[in-house]
Amino acid sequence: MNEIIKAIEEEQLKKEVPVINVGDTVKVYGKIKEGNRERIQVFEGVVLKVQGGGSRATFTVRKTSNGVGVEKTWPVHSPNVEKVELVRKGKVRRAKLNYLRSRVGKKAKVKELVK
Repeated sequence: MNEIIKAIEEEQLKKEVPVINVGDTVKVYGKIKEGNRERIQVFEGVVLKVQGGGSRATFTVRKTSNGVGVEKTWPVHSPNVEKVELVRKGKVRRAKLNYLRSRVGKKAKVKELVK
């Protein structure tokens, strides 16, 4: 039974997976269905956490829209995620950036990683 589940999950994996880490600023191009029309909407923000593995892998992106914090969790291998574009790398020392939820303005920024 376990081999059957693995085979089904491997079929659903994307060929090219973006390499994103916690603290990175990314643009997620998500498909949105409105009635019978389908369009792509861009969601740009900071990656708070990356979870799971295989077909269940997800990442959470946070942005502020009109002064209100908005978080969205995206499945990495979802067909509704058109592409993930890396805007800039972030310099962080934690696996999850939950502390950013309570911060506003310049305090909520993540430093850029310069090599």
